[in-house]
Amino acid sequence: MQGSRVKDLLAASHAQGSVEVRGWVRTRRDSRGFAFLEVNDGSCLNNIQCIVDEGTEAWDHLEGVNTGASVCVRGALVESPGRGQKWEVHAASLEVFGLADPSAYPLQKKRHSDEFLRTIAHLRPRTNKYGAVFRIRSEAAWAVHDYFRARGFYYVHTPLITGSDCEGAGEMFRVTTQPRGASGAEDEFFGRPAALTVSGQLEGEAFACALGRIYTFGPTFRAEHSNTPRHAAEFWMIEPEAAFNDIWDNMELAEGLVAHAVRHVLTRCPDELGLLDAYVSPGLVESLQRMSEGAFARVSYRDAVRLLQESGSKFEYPVDFGCDLQTEHERFLAEDHFKAPVTVYDYPRGIKPFYMRQNDDGETVAAMDLLVPRIGELIGGSQREERLDRLERRMAELGQDMKDYWWYADLRRYGSVPHSGFGMGFERLVMLLTGVSNIRDVLPFPRTPGNLEF
Repeated sequence: MQGSRVKDLLAASHAQGSVEVRGWVRTRRDSRGFAFLEVNDGSCLNNIQCIVDEGTEAWDHLEGVNTGASVCVRGALVESPGRGQKWEVHAASLEVFGLADPSAYPLQKKRHSDEFLRTIAHLRPRTNKYGAVFRIRSEAAWAVHDYFRARGFYYVHTPLITGSDCEGAGEMFRVTTQPRGASGAEDEFFGRPAALTVSGQLEGEAFACALGRIYTFGPTFRAEHSNTPRHAAEFWMIEPEAAFNDIWDNMELAEGLVAHAVRHVLTRCPDELGLLDAYVSPGLVESLQRMSEGAFARVSYRDAVRLLQESGSKFEYPVDFGCDLQTEHERFLAEDHFKAPVTVYDYPRGIKPFYMRQNDDGETVAAMDLLVPRIGELIGGSQREERLDRLERRMAELGQDMKDYWWYADLRRYGSVPHSGFGMGFERLVMLLTGVSNIRDVLPFPRTPGNLEF
């Protein structure tokens, strides 16, 4: 390729006198006495041009090779006289792994809509846009692991099947082997109702209260009938938990993670970001460069409500103390007022889950949300309630059965410590990094209401 694997090709060329390129044909152009194949192996944005001369062994295998075919080209890597490319391959031999019928192959040399490409999600990674998006997604995942490892966090795998509802919202997928219409907990596979997890937080807290600093990074599920561009039924969550950390430590950790991921992708994926800046989200690179410098704002929920009320903007949802901020409010704060990512903290206790630490004012909890331009909420977290009496009273207020959380209460009975953590939807991070506006387009195979293809 003209990007990430050219050094390997050059090394092979010097050592062996020839190179080998394996990939998929993007285009074929025929001329008198030779043919041009543009081949891409998926490692980077750019193709490498392979020239097949008439009369060579490679020419004898050209029949049927068109867009979509998979090939192996062997030959000499030479400097290219053509514009826009430094190297090209003069083919000595051509091996065909699989042909693609040009009359049926869905990815022709034209722009396809995102809606159409979702119907062929198994092929869309071969396009420039989606190849770029999923290479960035891969790099973003590495950045997450790098960030936590460098700070002494241990990676913990929390269960995907759970018997408790972390968020208390009841929007969970039931897991059962019972036939439809059957009932009776005694016949359940686990001996009790079970569901797919919406969060690994509670189990993560248990490990943080033993190992000190941990994080989870895995799939989570929410049975929410929402068809917004920001929600999916299956998504990945990053959830760190740290013992002896308070809400302010938590904010610093969250802001640092975002800045680190942005810097990593800016360094590792300049070509991909350039494409997305040009064709998907103009100004993307400039926006990410500002974020990489770590200029994050902070404001209390009370002051955020005041700013929204005094903004003069016409919001669809009214803003008053005690309301849950909507996406339009979050984006106004990040895009219009602060013009930067902003962390909002100290939310009203009435709109937050049972596990958040209650502040001394009796009105708010030590919660924090990190809001970013174009998306709104990227991260939600809190200092956790480490006082058993406060936790039990709050759970009773919300009507939750303490028997389901006996082990969670034990963490407060035996060596309780102040601790905090947060959850970041990984897909929303990828949306931030790519400028893509719909979560369906940063998930390899999106699971949304009414959609279970592939």
